Parts: sequence; structure tokens; C-alpha cells
Amino acid sequence: METFYFETPVASIIFLLTVITSIYAFNNANIYGKLMLHPYSVAKKQNIYQIITSGFIHKDWPHLIFNMLTYYFFAFNLERIIGHWQFALVYIGCLVLCDIPSINKHKNDFMYHSLGASGAVCGVLFSYILFFPFTKLIIFPIPIPIPAVLYGGLFLLYSSYLAKKQNDNINHDAHFYGALSGIIITAILVPNSLVSFFDALRGN
Repeated sequence: METFYFETPVASIIFLLTVITSIYAFNNANIYGKLMLHPYSVAKKQNIYQIITSGFIHKDWPHLIFNMLTYYFFAFNLERIIGHWQFALVYIGCLVLCDIPSINKHKNDFMYHSLGASGAVCGVLFSYILFFPFTKLIIFPIPIPIPAVLYGGLFLLYSSYLAKKQNDNINHDAHFYGALSGIIITAILVPNSLVSFFDALRGN
């Protein structure tokens, strides 16, 4: 972890902060009420900080592990590729932008809350895919390596399915908007990333 910290300090700090905050929330029910995103309040310009803090807590261990495994696969390498402040901008930018549609959608729903780093993690994933769309991954329970671009597509499809069920406090809609934000922010920071992506798809 020491090597990770010196080479990728931003990704390391975000990783540790997310894990520690999430575990703390597992054992302190009151923290959820303070840190979860409550669109009804945020739309009324109250508890604006929840746009950020909601991305550092998770519903349960499976939710945390799934997000942090995906983060681990891509975040550290992405920071090495694009730089420290650039990675911070991608992550925080996606964390904020992915919540805006949900705030607008649920601004009149007092009972709705959401949490999780999924939108920001999805932004990191799709930012990385712009550079290495065919990096091979082994994802349980799929027994064969699959390219990152296919993993990204499956991730969005699964998120879309869960979003339609709407039976938990996980903001699945944020996955799509996080992915889109990650692509846009990366394309602005590294203009040739889109060119490289399409060249890779064409086999150039």
C-alpha cells in the first residue's frame, strides 16, 4: 500500500476514506441520516454537502466490496495515466454530476435517499476504458477474461436493471450519469483520449 500511496496518493486517500467511512457507518445508524443524499433537502439548498458525503458510505458489505473492487482494478492505474489533480477532478466531478439528475428527479420525494460511490467509480471505469478498452479482466462468476469495454457495458446493464427495481437506497441511476461524466471530463482533460479509443476499436 505504501507504493500505491506514493505513486497514486489521490486514489489511495479516496480508497481508504471510503472504506473507513463506510465501515464506521455500518456500526452507527445515525451517520446515514447525516451523510446520505436526500434530494428533497438538497433541492431546497439544505445539506448540500451530502452530494459529496453520500459517495463515501455504502449500504452493506457487498455494496462496498463490489464498488471498491471495481475502483481497485482501475483507479490507481488511471491516476498514473492522467495525473494526480486530473484524477481528483474526474472522481469528484463524477461524484457531483452523477447526483444532479437524481436530485432533480426526486426533489419532491421526501422519503427518497441514496448512497454509494457507484457513480464516481463508474466514471473512473469509463475514463480508463477510453485509454485501454481491451484490457482483459476476470470477473466472478464469468470464467473467462473479458475486455474492459465489455465489463463497462455489463456494469451499466446490470445497474439499469437494478434501477428499475428501486428497492434499495443505492443510486443505480447514477451509474449511467457517472459513466457519461467520466467520458466527458476525461475527453476535456485529455483531448486525444477519444481518438485513441476509436483507433483501438478499429484495431489501429
